Order: sequence, then C-alpha cells, then structure tokens
Amino acid sequence: MLESLCLDSKVVIVTGGGTGLGRAMVRALAKAGAELVIAARRLDRITEAAHEITSLGGNALAIPTDVTDSSQVNDMVLETIKRFGRVDVLINNAGMVRENVRAPIWEVTDEQWRSGIDANLTSAFYCSRAVTESMKKRGSGKIINMASGYGLRGGRDIYMYCCGKGGIIQLTRALAISLARYGITANTIVAGFIPTEGTASMQENLPRSTEFIPVGRVGNPEEIGPIAVFLASEASSYMNGEMITLDGGSLAGGLAPTGENPFEYLEL
Repeated sequence: MLESLCLDSKVVIVTGGGTGLGRAMVRALAKAGAELVIAARRLDRITEAAHEITSLGGNALAIPTDVTDSSQVNDMVLETIKRFGRVDVLINNAGMVRENVRAPIWEVTDEQWRSGIDANLTSAFYCSRAVTESMKKRGSGKIINMASGYGLRGGRDIYMYCCGKGGIIQLTRALAISLARYGITANTIVAGFIPTEGTASMQENLPRSTEFIPVGRVGNPEEIGPIAVFLASEASSYMNGEMITLDGGSLAGGLAPTGENPFEYLEL
C-alpha cells in the first residue's frame, strides 16, 4: 500500500512553492521522492526552497515565474520539460492572499478585479493549458488545484478571492471531465484557515480558533503536505474531479466566518 504513495522519479511543478502552503507541499513531495520545479515571482524565496530540498539530497529547480503572464508560464513549462523530460503533476497553488482587497463592491476598481481574478483563477488556467498537451501525448498526468472554503461560500467584501476560488473548483471539474479520456485527472484541495505569512494581514478578519472550527484550532501548513502527496501519487489514480477539504470541520456545520451566528438558540 505504501508503495502506491511513492513519488520517486515523478516530476512535480508547484506554483507559489516558495512560501506558506506551497512550501509545505514542496517539503512533503520531496520526502516522497518527487523531483520538483518551484515556480513563483519571488526568486529569493523559491531559490531558498529549492536549496532546502537539494541540501537534503533531493532534486529541485527554481524558476521565477509570474503565473498571471501566459508567456512566462509557457517558458517555465518548456524549461521544466527541457530539464526533466516531462511533467507528471502540476499543483496550481499560487494565488493572491496578502494583496487581497476587502472593500464594498462599489469601491472595487477594474484593475483590482482583474488582478485578483488573474492571480487566483487565470493563473491556474494558464498553467493547466501549458502542461496538458505534453501530458496527453504521454497518456498520463495529474493536476491539483488549490481552492478555499471561500470558494464554496460567500465572504463579506471579498469579491475577487471568493469568485476566483469558486472558479478554481469549476475549472477542476471542467478539466476532469475533459481530460480523463487522455489519462489526465484533476482534483482540488479545499483549504480552511491555515495561518501562513500570506494571511498575516488578514488576521483581524479571520475566525478565532474555536469560533467556527469544530476541532478547536486552526490548521498547520504541514498538514496539507500528505494530502498533496496522496493526490500526486498512484494511490489517488481513480479520483477525478473531486474535492478534499482540510478545514477542521468548518464547512460541515455550514458556518460562514462573517462574525455573525446564523443560528437562533432555543430555550429548552
């Protein structure tokens, strides 16, 4: 059974892999034996992440990429194939968190809307488009998209993030239906509140650990790594178009972190 989770010789691209959840997935994938391409805008962070992996005996390549620019995405994928010969797994993790704009809809500018949607949704489309033709030729491939609980429910004044992450879930479904005939599967990780460097600016607007999370605590970045390994491995070969939620049960009760309790307490 454990052999099916082995990623030896698998080539995995992780966008946004230099920090936060992406960095945690990079570590877990490397431990499972994957050869990694870490793509993001900040060269210093992805170089640091790649060095961490290589210093432990792994194989990692840092490629600075703005995933909202399709030409840079195409170049990144071509460089990956040139270096490793193929792409087995794509993890679309890059997105906009720190720069996310919270504002009444009448204050959201065209530029803010496009920037948020490009970062959280269009980037995943560009990356998926860039890898799938070569996957089709090989007859196999896996795409793993990162969504959020906000992709399944509304958030107050969070238009671009909610719409982008909701779009990610629909992109996953469209990919799953369209590409399965070529041996390519697509699945989504729906992450709840897991504090990272990127969420620091949003702390005051996010739930307290026991307020909306049934397990009574927020998540740890390291907890997402095993899920990424599972979805990247042969152990998940029959999964397609699905969501795996990692949120401590937050969505199970239908609670939305708006600061309001949707229930009326009954007097018994």
